Amino acid sequence: MNPKISDFGMARIFGLKGSEENTNRIVGTYGYMSPEYAMNGVVSIKTDVFSYGVLLLEIAWQLWNEGRGLELIDPTILDESCPHSEVLRYIHVGLLCVQDQASDRPAMLDVVTMLSNETHQLFPPKQPAFFINTVQEESSDVSKIKPRKCSIYNVTISEMEAR
Repeated sequence: MNPKISDFGMARIFGLKGSEENTNRIVGTYGYMSPEYAMNGVVSIKTDVFSYGVLLLEIAWQLWNEGRGLELIDPTILDESCPHSEVLRYIHVGLLCVQDQASDRPAMLDVVTMLSNETHQLFPPKQPAFFINTVQEESSDVSKIKPRKCSIYNVTISEMEAR
C-alpha cells in the first residue's frame, strides 16, 4: 500500500518549493485523523472513511444547528413521499448518538424507540464529540486560520516552523 495523504493544514509545516513531501512524521488535522493513524501511524482503506465521517458529522451539525437539517438530504429524493419530520428525526437521533459525553448518548434500546416511535421526546443534541471548527478571518491566508477544537482528547501538539 502506498498511502497518499493530503491536508491543506500541512502547508505551513513543509517548505514551499515542492509540490509534495515525503515524511515519516504523522501529520494532519488531528480531529480528522482516524484514531489508529493519529496514535499509531497505521494507514488503511478505513482511514479516509473516518475522515469522511467526521466531515459529514460537521456538515450535519452545522445544518442542524442553523435549523436547516433538511438541506442534508438530496433535493431530488426529498419530496412528498419522504416525510420531512421523519428525516429530521433520524438526523436528530444520529446527532444524539455522537455526543461528547457518554452520559449524553442514548442507550441502543432508546435509539430503537426514538426511531420507531414519533411521540417519544428527543432531547436537543449538544455539539458532537468529533467536531472541528475554525475561525476564518477575511484574509484567505492559510496562516490566519485558527483551529478552536481538534478533538476530545488531551494532546500536546508542537508545531515546528522554519526560520
